[in-house]
Amino acid sequence: MKILALNGGSSTLKAMLREVREALPSVPAPPLWEAQAEWGRRPGKARIRVRSGAVQTESEVDIETPAAVLEPVLDLLWSGPAKAAAGPAEIAVVGHRVVHGGHAFTRTVRIGKAVKDEIRKYVDFAPEHNRLELEAIEVAERLIPEAPQIAVFDTAFHTTLPLHARVYPVPYEWFEKGVARYGFHGISHQYASRRAAEILGRAPDALRLVTCHLGNGASLAAVRAGKSVDTTMGFTPLEGLMMGTRSGSIDPGIPIYLVRHRGYGADQLDRALNKESGLKGVSGISSDMREIVTAMQAGHARAALAFDVYVYRLVSAIAAMTASLGGLDALVFTAGIGENCAPLREQTCRRLSYLGVDLDADKNAAGAMDTDIALPGSSVRVVVLHAEEDWEIARECWRVMTGAEPTY
Repeated sequence: MKILALNGGSSTLKAMLREVREALPSVPAPPLWEAQAEWGRRPGKARIRVRSGAVQTESEVDIETPAAVLEPVLDLLWSGPAKAAAGPAEIAVVGHRVVHGGHAFTRTVRIGKAVKDEIRKYVDFAPEHNRLELEAIEVAERLIPEAPQIAVFDTAFHTTLPLHARVYPVPYEWFEKGVARYGFHGISHQYASRRAAEILGRAPDALRLVTCHLGNGASLAAVRAGKSVDTTMGFTPLEGLMMGTRSGSIDPGIPIYLVRHRGYGADQLDRALNKESGLKGVSGISSDMREIVTAMQAGHARAALAFDVYVYRLVSAIAAMTASLGGLDALVFTAGIGENCAPLREQTCRRLSYLGVDLDADKNAAGAMDTDIALPGSSVRVVVLHAEEDWEIARECWRVMTGAEPTY
């Protein structure tokens, strides 16, 4: 079964083709073909990188809208030097990451008109994602008409949150109108929690995990017995941790003050909190943790401050997730920063030593993926693993197509 996974964001699209045969392996199968498109740096242009085996290509295409990038990406799947399929008929199923499924979708589903209509209702909740993902679904339906289209929701993994973790302490009528904590990055947290259990040789039912998805967007999940019981993102992906350009949680009185006394409007606040805050806002130089660490090591004071604020908020949030779990068996780092920033892991684990976290400095510095980097005597294990959202999308597609039971 050849499964095409499409993972669209506000300025990127990742596409990956994998072949799954008789049984679904736990460890990701190597992709037959993968592509990444980026846009926004140059108006009307998108850069597409494709790899199939040893063949790699890079090109730039003209696009009028972000949704228009999918067609040239798919053309490169069955044409050009890095092609991996003879045509659309070879694709058995297409899986789409959909950021917001709200209360309607607690599981991965096959896409039809009713599903698309329901996804459309949540466009206002995740305007940078759901609208583009709907457009990608419609393009894929047109270009790969024979393949079933499957929606895999970032919010679905968090539908196991208990009611007390989903309800905000605001007028209850707001909750009845959909204002609730949904959580995001669920596809990544789902994969990370299962894979960490495998790496540790433990049954998921016996583990209390805090999974740390630390990329440009960042969130934590408290996972007990394979189910999400708490998370840092909420009604939108803005809540929670400090991120690359997002503020994370702040005093809600700040926006009120800015509206009343500084003339801010909704669009200006949206831009400031989502695009001009976080690492970028505090450091004044970059949203990229690699550049922050380099500048910090060179003596840049605001870069050092940005790093310190990031660690402070991360450690505080991990402690809160641990309280939700009633203890901690393992801490899991994944995604770009979680996988690659050894100084961040060192600082974080050092400040959590009171919980029994004892990091092996040499293993941490080595940067190996899918490994336990805690010292043998540490009562809390520390796992670093490579994020595999695309593989988790493929697994979900296989599960739906074969009728297998959900894993959460």
